[in-house]
Amino acid sequence: MGPLVPDIIGNDLNFIVALIIGILFGAILEQAGFSTSKKLVGLFYGYDFTVLRVFFTAGITAMIGVMALTHFGLLDINLTYINPTYLWSAVIGGLIMGFGFVIGGFCPGTSVCAAAIGKIDAMIFIGGAIIGVLIFAEGYPLIEDFYKSANWGNPRLFETIGISQELFAFLLTSVALMAFIFTSIIENRVNGIKKPIIRFTPYYIGLGIIGLLIATSSFVFPERKGSFLKMVEEKHVVQSYKLNEITSDELSCRIMSEDKRLQIIDFRPAKEYEKINLPKSTQFTLDNLFEKEPNKILTLRHKVNVFIDNDELSERKYAILASELGYKNIRILKGGFNEFKSLILHPILTGDTTNREEKDTYRFRLRASNIIPDLIKKNKTAGPVKKNQKRVVGGC
Repeated sequence: MGPLVPDIIGNDLNFIVALIIGILFGAILEQAGFSTSKKLVGLFYGYDFTVLRVFFTAGITAMIGVMALTHFGLLDINLTYINPTYLWSAVIGGLIMGFGFVIGGFCPGTSVCAAAIGKIDAMIFIGGAIIGVLIFAEGYPLIEDFYKSANWGNPRLFETIGISQELFAFLLTSVALMAFIFTSIIENRVNGIKKPIIRFTPYYIGLGIIGLLIATSSFVFPERKGSFLKMVEEKHVVQSYKLNEITSDELSCRIMSEDKRLQIIDFRPAKEYEKINLPKSTQFTLDNLFEKEPNKILTLRHKVNVFIDNDELSERKYAILASELGYKNIRILKGGFNEFKSLILHPILTGDTTNREEKDTYRFRLRASNIIPDLIKKNKTAGPVKKNQKRVVGGC
Protein backbone atom coordinates (compact mmCIF):
# COMPACT_ATOMS: atom_id res chain seq x y z
CA MET A 1 0.00 0.00 0.00
CA GLY A 2 2.89 2.31 0.62
CA PRO A 3 6.47 2.49 1.91
CA LEU A 4 5.42 2.21 5.55
CA VAL A 5 8.03 1.58 8.24
CA PRO A 6 7.79 -1.10 9.47
CA ASP A 7 5.89 -3.20 6.96
CA ILE A 8 2.47 -2.93 8.59
CA ILE A 9 0.85 -4.48 5.52
CA GLY A 10 2.70 -7.33 3.80
CA ASN A 11 2.93 -7.70 0.02
CA ASP A 12 0.47 -10.62 -0.03
CA LEU A 13 -2.14 -8.62 1.83
CA ASN A 14 -1.63 -5.49 -0.26
CA PHE A 15 -3.98 -6.47 -3.07
CA ILE A 16 -6.80 -7.45 -0.73
CA VAL A 17 -6.51 -4.21 1.24
CA ALA A 18 -6.30 -2.22 -2.02
CA LEU A 19 -9.49 -3.91 -3.26
CA ILE A 20 -11.35 -3.07 -0.04
CA ILE A 21 -10.15 0.54 -0.09
CA GLY A 22 -11.12 0.82 -3.77
CA ILE A 23 -14.65 -0.41 -3.07
CA LEU A 24 -15.05 2.00 -0.16
CA PHE A 25 -13.60 4.87 -2.22
CA GLY A 26 -16.06 4.18 -5.04
CA ALA A 27 -18.98 3.99 -2.60
CA ILE A 28 -18.05 7.34 -1.07
CA LEU A 29 -17.69 8.94 -4.50
CA GLU A 30 -21.15 7.70 -5.47
CA GLN A 31 -22.72 8.88 -2.21
CA ALA A 32 -21.10 12.30 -2.70
CA GLY A 33 -22.83 12.57 -6.07
CA PHE A 34 -19.71 12.14 -8.18
CA SER A 35 -21.45 9.63 -10.39
CA THR A 36 -23.59 12.48 -11.75
CA SER A 37 -22.06 14.51 -14.55
CA LYS A 38 -24.21 17.55 -13.67
CA LYS A 39 -22.59 17.83 -10.26
CA LEU A 40 -19.11 17.39 -11.70
CA VAL A 41 -19.40 20.03 -14.41
CA GLY A 42 -21.04 22.39 -11.92
CA LEU A 43 -17.49 23.41 -11.04
CA PHE A 44 -17.08 25.00 -14.50
CA TYR A 45 -20.50 26.68 -14.54
CA GLY A 46 -20.30 27.99 -10.98
CA TYR A 47 -23.42 26.39 -9.50
CA ASP A 48 -21.76 23.50 -7.57
CA PHE A 49 -18.22 23.44 -6.18
CA THR A 50 -18.42 20.05 -4.47
CA VAL A 51 -15.58 18.73 -6.65
CA LEU A 52 -13.24 21.52 -5.54
CA ARG A 53 -14.12 21.04 -1.87
CA VAL A 54 -13.71 17.27 -1.93
CA PHE A 55 -10.42 17.17 -3.81
CA PHE A 56 -8.96 20.14 -1.94
CA THR A 57 -9.87 18.42 1.34
CA ALA A 58 -8.35 15.14 0.11
CA GLY A 59 -5.14 16.92 -0.89
CA ILE A 60 -4.80 18.73 2.44
CA THR A 61 -5.50 15.55 4.40
CA ALA A 62 -2.95 13.60 2.35
CA MET A 63 -0.36 16.37 2.74
CA ILE A 64 -0.65 16.58 6.52
CA GLY A 65 -0.84 12.78 6.74
CA VAL A 66 2.38 12.32 4.77
CA MET A 67 4.12 14.95 6.89
CA ALA A 68 2.99 13.27 10.11
CA LEU A 69 3.94 9.74 9.00
CA THR A 70 7.33 10.93 7.77
CA HIS A 71 7.93 12.91 10.96
CA PHE A 72 7.32 9.85 13.14
CA GLY A 73 9.41 7.60 10.90
CA LEU A 74 6.44 5.56 9.67
CA LEU A 75 6.83 6.48 6.00
CA ASP A 76 9.91 6.40 3.79
CA ILE A 77 9.37 9.46 1.62
CA ASN A 78 12.32 8.40 -0.58
CA LEU A 79 10.24 5.46 -1.83
CA THR A 80 7.26 7.66 -2.67
CA TYR A 81 7.11 8.31 -6.40
CA ILE A 82 6.95 11.93 -7.54
CA ASN A 83 5.93 12.39 -11.15
CA PRO A 84 8.65 14.11 -13.19
CA THR A 85 7.57 17.52 -14.46
CA TYR A 86 7.65 17.94 -18.24
CA LEU A 87 6.31 21.46 -18.54
CA TRP A 88 4.83 21.63 -22.06
CA SER A 89 3.33 18.15 -22.07
CA ALA A 90 1.80 18.95 -18.68
CA VAL A 91 0.23 22.14 -20.06
CA ILE A 92 -1.18 20.40 -23.15
CA GLY A 93 -2.29 17.39 -21.11
CA GLY A 94 -4.02 19.67 -18.62
CA LEU A 95 -5.93 21.42 -21.39
CA ILE A 96 -7.03 18.11 -22.91
CA MET A 97 -8.06 16.83 -19.48
CA GLY A 98 -9.98 20.03 -18.74
CA PHE A 99 -11.86 20.03 -22.04
CA GLY A 100 -12.60 16.33 -21.66
CA PHE A 101 -13.92 16.92 -18.16
CA VAL A 102 -16.27 19.75 -19.09
CA ILE A 103 -17.48 18.16 -22.35
CA GLY A 104 -17.78 14.56 -21.13
CA GLY A 105 -18.86 15.40 -17.61
CA PHE A 106 -16.46 12.94 -15.95
CA CYS A 107 -12.85 12.42 -15.01
CA PRO A 108 -11.29 8.94 -15.31
CA GLY A 109 -12.06 7.99 -11.70
CA THR A 110 -15.62 9.26 -11.54
CA SER A 111 -16.47 7.74 -14.94
CA VAL A 112 -15.71 4.27 -13.58
CA CYS A 113 -17.82 5.03 -10.51
CA ALA A 114 -20.74 6.12 -12.69
CA ALA A 115 -20.34 3.17 -15.06
CA ALA A 116 -20.49 0.81 -12.09
CA ILE A 117 -24.06 1.95 -11.36
CA GLY A 118 -25.12 1.68 -14.99
CA LYS A 119 -24.61 5.18 -16.42
CA ILE A 120 -24.42 4.79 -20.22
CA ASP A 121 -22.70 8.15 -20.78
CA ALA A 122 -19.96 7.09 -18.35
CA MET A 123 -19.44 3.85 -20.27
CA ILE A 124 -19.06 5.83 -23.50
CA PHE A 125 -16.62 8.17 -21.71
CA ILE A 126 -14.49 5.17 -20.62
CA GLY A 127 -14.54 3.84 -24.20
CA GLY A 128 -13.28 7.21 -25.45
CA ALA A 129 -10.56 7.24 -22.79
CA ILE A 130 -9.37 3.78 -23.90
CA ILE A 131 -9.23 4.93 -27.52
CA GLY A 132 -7.25 7.99 -26.42
CA VAL A 133 -4.78 5.81 -24.52
CA LEU A 134 -4.28 3.57 -27.55
CA ILE A 135 -3.73 6.58 -29.84
CA PHE A 136 -1.19 8.05 -27.41
CA ALA A 137 0.65 4.73 -27.03
CA GLU A 138 0.88 4.10 -30.77
CA GLY A 139 1.81 7.67 -31.57
CA TYR A 140 4.27 8.09 -28.71
CA PRO A 141 7.44 7.69 -30.85
CA LEU A 142 6.29 10.66 -32.92
CA ILE A 143 5.69 12.95 -29.94
CA GLU A 144 8.33 11.63 -27.53
CA ASP A 145 10.65 14.61 -27.96
CA PHE A 146 7.84 17.08 -27.28
CA TYR A 147 6.51 14.97 -24.39
CA LYS A 148 9.88 15.07 -22.62
CA SER A 149 10.68 18.69 -23.40
CA ALA A 150 11.23 21.26 -20.61
CA ASN A 151 12.09 18.57 -18.07
CA TRP A 152 12.03 20.16 -14.60
CA GLY A 153 12.85 16.94 -12.78
CA ASN A 154 11.00 16.18 -9.55
CA PRO A 155 10.58 19.60 -7.91
CA ARG A 156 8.71 20.16 -4.68
CA LEU A 157 6.89 23.46 -4.63
CA PHE A 158 7.98 24.61 -1.17
CA GLU A 159 11.62 24.07 -2.16
CA THR A 160 11.12 25.87 -5.48
CA ILE A 161 9.71 29.01 -3.86
CA GLY A 162 12.19 28.82 -0.98
CA ILE A 163 10.00 28.38 2.09
CA SER A 164 9.77 25.66 4.73
CA GLN A 165 7.55 22.64 4.29
CA GLU A 166 5.53 23.56 7.39
CA LEU A 167 4.87 27.13 6.22
CA PHE A 168 3.81 25.90 2.79
CA ALA A 169 1.38 23.40 4.36
CA PHE A 170 -0.10 26.13 6.55
CA LEU A 171 -0.50 28.53 3.61
CA LEU A 172 -2.05 25.88 1.37
CA THR A 173 -4.55 24.88 4.07
CA SER A 174 -5.41 28.56 4.59
CA VAL A 175 -5.92 28.98 0.83
CA ALA A 176 -8.25 25.96 0.87
CA LEU A 177 -10.36 27.45 3.69
CA MET A 178 -10.59 30.79 1.87
CA ALA A 179 -11.48 28.98 -1.37
CA PHE A 180 -14.37 27.25 0.40
CA ILE A 181 -15.75 30.61 1.51
CA PHE A 182 -15.21 32.27 -1.88
CA THR A 183 -16.85 29.43 -3.82
CA SER A 184 -19.83 29.51 -1.46
CA ILE A 185 -20.35 33.17 -2.39
CA ILE A 186 -20.26 32.27 -6.11
CA GLU A 187 -22.70 29.38 -5.61
CA ASN A 188 -25.17 31.57 -3.79
CA ARG A 189 -25.12 34.22 -6.53
CA VAL A 190 -25.40 31.76 -9.41
CA ASN A 191 -28.18 29.77 -7.75
CA GLY A 192 -29.98 32.86 -6.46
CA ILE A 193 -29.74 31.77 -2.85
CA LYS A 194 -29.54 34.31 -0.04
CA LYS A 195 -27.76 32.61 2.83
CA PRO A 196 -25.06 34.03 5.09
CA ILE A 197 -21.70 32.59 4.11
CA ILE A 198 -20.42 32.46 7.67
CA ARG A 199 -22.95 31.04 10.10
CA PHE A 200 -22.12 30.75 13.78
CA THR A 201 -23.85 27.44 14.33
CA PRO A 202 -22.21 24.51 16.18
CA TYR A 203 -21.71 22.76 12.83
CA TYR A 204 -19.83 25.63 11.17
CA ILE A 205 -17.93 26.56 14.33
CA GLY A 206 -16.80 22.92 14.57
CA LEU A 207 -15.67 22.91 10.94
CA GLY A 208 -13.79 26.17 11.49
CA ILE A 209 -11.98 24.79 14.53
CA ILE A 210 -11.05 21.61 12.67
CA GLY A 211 -9.73 23.66 9.74
CA LEU A 212 -7.65 25.83 12.06
CA LEU A 213 -6.24 22.77 13.83
CA ILE A 214 -5.30 21.18 10.50
CA ALA A 215 -3.61 24.39 9.34
CA THR A 216 -1.56 24.83 12.52
CA SER A 217 -0.79 21.10 12.87
CA SER A 218 1.68 21.36 10.00
CA PHE A 219 4.08 23.19 12.33
CA VAL A 220 3.99 20.21 14.70
CA PHE A 221 5.46 17.98 12.01
CA PRO A 222 8.66 19.64 10.77
CA GLU A 223 10.74 17.68 8.31
CA ARG A 224 12.27 14.98 10.47
CA LYS A 225 15.54 14.62 8.63
CA GLY A 226 16.17 18.37 8.55
CA SER A 227 15.56 18.82 12.26
CA PHE A 228 17.92 15.97 13.16
CA LEU A 229 20.66 17.22 10.84
CA LYS A 230 20.38 20.65 12.37
CA MET A 231 20.81 19.12 15.82
CA VAL A 232 24.07 17.29 14.96
CA GLU A 233 25.55 20.46 13.51
CA GLU A 234 25.73 21.87 17.04
CA LYS A 235 29.22 21.00 18.22
CA HIS A 236 28.46 20.96 21.94
CA VAL A 237 25.58 18.52 21.38
CA VAL A 238 27.80 16.14 19.40
CA GLN A 239 30.62 16.24 21.93
CA SER A 240 28.43 15.88 25.02
CA TYR A 241 26.12 13.16 23.69
CA LYS A 242 26.70 9.91 25.56
CA LEU A 243 27.71 7.11 23.16
CA ASN A 244 29.25 3.68 23.61
CA GLU A 245 32.73 3.28 22.14
CA ILE A 246 34.80 0.38 20.93
CA THR A 247 38.59 0.55 20.69
CA SER A 248 40.63 -0.46 17.67
CA ASP A 249 42.06 -3.37 19.69
CA GLU A 250 38.61 -4.70 20.66
CA LEU A 251 37.31 -4.35 17.11
CA SER A 252 40.38 -6.21 15.81
CA CYS A 253 39.81 -8.99 18.34
CA ARG A 254 36.15 -9.35 17.31
CA ILE A 255 37.10 -9.44 13.61
CA MET A 256 39.78 -12.09 14.11
CA SER A 257 37.50 -14.23 16.28
CA GLU A 258 34.74 -13.92 13.65
CA ASP A 259 32.26 -12.60 16.18
CA LYS A 260 28.81 -13.37 14.76
CA ARG A 261 27.24 -10.50 16.71
CA LEU A 262 29.44 -7.89 15.02
CA GLN A 263 28.09 -5.60 12.28
CA ILE A 264 30.29 -2.82 10.92
CA ILE A 265 28.41 0.09 9.39
CA ASP A 266 30.90 1.95 7.21
CA PHE A 267 30.06 5.58 6.36
CA ARG A 268 33.24 6.35 4.45
CA PRO A 269 32.98 7.48 0.80
CA ALA A 270 32.37 4.71 -1.73
CA LYS A 271 35.85 4.92 -3.28
CA GLU A 272 37.55 4.53 0.09
CA TYR A 273 35.24 1.68 1.04
CA GLU A 274 36.01 -0.18 -2.20
CA LYS A 275 39.72 0.24 -1.59
CA ILE A 276 39.68 -1.05 2.01
CA ASN A 277 36.63 -2.67 3.59
CA LEU A 278 36.64 -4.64 6.81
CA PRO A 279 35.00 -8.07 7.15
CA LYS A 280 31.36 -7.94 8.32
CA SER A 281 31.06 -4.38 7.02
CA THR A 282 28.30 -2.77 4.94
CA GLN A 283 28.59 0.61 3.30
CA PHE A 284 26.00 3.14 4.45
CA THR A 285 25.21 6.73 3.65
CA LEU A 286 23.50 9.32 5.81
CA ASP A 287 20.30 8.99 3.76
CA ASN A 288 20.17 5.25 4.46
CA LEU A 289 19.47 5.97 8.13
CA PHE A 290 16.14 7.53 7.16
CA GLU A 291 15.11 4.93 4.60
CA LYS A 292 12.86 1.91 4.91
CA GLU A 293 14.95 -1.07 3.80
CA PRO A 294 18.45 -0.18 5.11
CA ASN A 295 17.15 0.10 8.66
CA LYS A 296 16.38 -3.63 8.68
CA ILE A 297 20.11 -4.25 9.13
CA LEU A 298 20.24 -1.99 12.17
CA THR A 299 17.22 -3.61 13.81
CA LEU A 300 18.55 -7.18 13.82
CA ARG A 301 18.41 -8.54 17.34
CA HIS A 302 21.54 -9.41 19.31
CA LYS A 303 23.78 -7.52 16.90
CA VAL A 304 26.39 -4.92 17.83
CA ASN A 305 26.43 -2.12 15.24
CA VAL A 306 29.83 -0.42 15.04
CA PHE A 307 29.75 2.87 13.12
CA ILE A 308 33.00 3.81 11.42
CA ASP A 309 34.18 6.80 9.43
CA ASN A 310 37.58 8.36 8.91
CA ASP A 311 37.26 10.54 12.02
CA GLU A 312 35.47 10.07 15.31
CA LEU A 313 33.48 13.33 15.05
CA SER A 314 31.68 12.12 11.91
CA GLU A 315 31.03 8.77 13.60
CA ARG A 316 29.46 10.55 16.53
CA LYS A 317 27.10 12.47 14.25
CA TYR A 318 25.89 9.31 12.54
CA ALA A 319 25.56 7.47 15.84
CA ILE A 320 23.55 10.33 17.37
CA LEU A 321 21.21 10.30 14.39
CA ALA A 322 20.79 6.54 14.68
CA SER A 323 20.14 6.77 18.41
CA GLU A 324 17.57 9.54 17.96
CA LEU A 325 15.88 7.45 15.28
CA GLY A 326 15.47 4.68 17.83
CA TYR A 327 18.20 2.22 16.83
CA LYS A 328 19.88 0.23 19.60
CA ASN A 329 23.31 -1.31 20.26
CA ILE A 330 25.17 1.48 18.47
CA ARG A 331 28.89 1.93 19.08
CA ILE A 332 31.51 4.15 17.51
CA LEU A 333 35.11 3.28 16.75
CA LYS A 334 37.29 5.30 19.09
CA GLY A 335 39.58 7.59 17.12
CA GLY A 336 37.88 6.71 13.84
CA PHE A 337 39.16 4.55 11.02
CA ASN A 338 42.28 6.69 10.69
CA GLU A 339 43.37 5.61 14.17
CA PHE A 340 42.49 1.99 13.37
CA LYS A 341 44.79 2.12 10.35
CA SER A 342 47.65 3.66 12.33
CA LEU A 343 47.32 1.17 15.20
CA ILE A 344 46.35 -2.03 13.41
CA LEU A 345 46.74 -1.93 9.63
CA HIS A 346 49.93 0.14 9.37
CA PRO A 347 51.37 0.18 12.88
CA ILE A 348 54.82 1.44 13.86
CA LEU A 349 55.91 -1.38 16.20
CA THR A 350 59.18 -0.77 18.02
CA GLY A 351 58.90 -3.28 20.86
CA ASP A 352 59.77 -0.59 23.39
CA THR A 353 57.52 -1.56 26.30
CA THR A 354 57.80 -0.80 29.99
CA ASN A 355 55.15 -3.01 31.60
CA ARG A 356 53.19 -6.21 31.04
CA GLU A 357 50.12 -4.48 29.67
CA GLU A 358 52.14 -2.69 27.01
CA LYS A 359 53.90 -5.94 26.10
CA ASP A 360 50.57 -7.72 25.69
CA THR A 361 49.22 -4.85 23.58
CA TYR A 362 52.36 -4.91 21.44
CA ARG A 363 52.10 -8.66 20.81
CA PHE A 364 48.39 -8.39 20.01
CA ARG A 365 48.84 -5.55 17.52
CA LEU A 366 51.76 -7.34 15.90
CA ARG A 367 49.55 -10.39 15.40
CA ALA A 368 46.57 -8.29 14.23
CA SER A 369 48.71 -6.37 11.73
CA ASN A 370 49.52 -9.70 10.06
CA ILE A 371 46.09 -11.31 10.20
CA ILE A 372 43.61 -8.49 9.48
CA PRO A 373 45.17 -7.23 6.21
CA ASP A 374 45.01 -10.84 4.98
CA LEU A 375 41.33 -11.06 6.02
CA ILE A 376 40.64 -7.81 4.16
CA LYS A 377 42.16 -9.25 0.97
CA LYS A 378 40.04 -12.41 1.26
CA ASN A 379 36.91 -10.49 2.27
CA LYS A 380 33.98 -10.58 -0.10
CA THR A 381 32.58 -7.12 0.38
CA ALA A 382 28.89 -6.71 1.17
CA GLY A 383 29.04 -3.41 -0.69
CA PRO A 384 26.40 -0.72 -0.27
CA VAL A 385 23.33 -1.60 1.74
CA LYS A 386 20.86 -3.46 -0.45
CA LYS A 387 17.66 -1.74 -1.51
CA ASN A 388 15.37 -4.05 -3.42
CA GLN A 389 12.19 -2.02 -3.23
CA LYS A 390 11.28 0.48 -5.92
CA ARG A 391 9.41 3.72 -5.55
CA VAL A 392 5.72 3.26 -5.02
CA VAL A 393 3.72 4.55 -7.98
CA GLY A 394 0.13 5.49 -7.32
CA GLY A 395 -2.50 8.18 -7.49
CA CYS A 396 -6.01 8.87 -8.71
